[in-house]
Amino acid sequence: MEQDAPKGKLIVFSAPSGTGKSTIAKAVLGQIGELSFSVSATTRSKRPGEEEGVHYFFLDKKEFEERIENGGFIEYEFFFGNYYGTLLDKTSEAIDSGRHLLFDLDVKGALNLKKLFPLDSLLLFIRPPSMAVLQERLIKRDGKNSAGLQDRLERAELELGYAEQFDEVVVNDDLDETVKVVTEKIRKYLSTH
Repeated sequence: MEQDAPKGKLIVFSAPSGTGKSTIAKAVLGQIGELSFSVSATTRSKRPGEEEGVHYFFLDKKEFEERIENGGFIEYEFFFGNYYGTLLDKTSEAIDSGRHLLFDLDVKGALNLKKLFPLDSLLLFIRPPSMAVLQERLIKRDGKNSAGLQDRLERAELELGYAEQFDEVVVNDDLDETVKVVTEKIRKYLSTH
């Protein structure tokens, strides 16, 4: 009897803006070769050098909205005049073909993915050491008078309220140590499940 091919796994990072999530994700992708970044869909125009299925799946607005109506997205958002979202069918294809994907999602998108793929996903929440440290990082990155600073801090408070619903919570106090801890957790998950 033929054995089923191993299924792929989904690794999801969520964190408040300014916590270092994107930097951690890049470092982890560099260390775990069998992990690739999930490609989102968008209605925005393709920019020079971007490739279909590599940078984004480029959909027109009508097709995107039809997919929304038909439950074709794990999560999606509309901002700056365009839709962005995670395609359910592409994620299922990755799992079925044995590929491991890394996602960078907001807390609600992450929890929705877990609801759809409870046995195939690991949700990691990256916390700042404190709100004061987060505010410092945001000011250093965006400037003290950034119009969005207060909005980001309020959103961070809201997102932190969801942290306990994640499989793992890691505090990013020291970037190198956080990358090491997160990489170990992902390797362990990929090898034992």
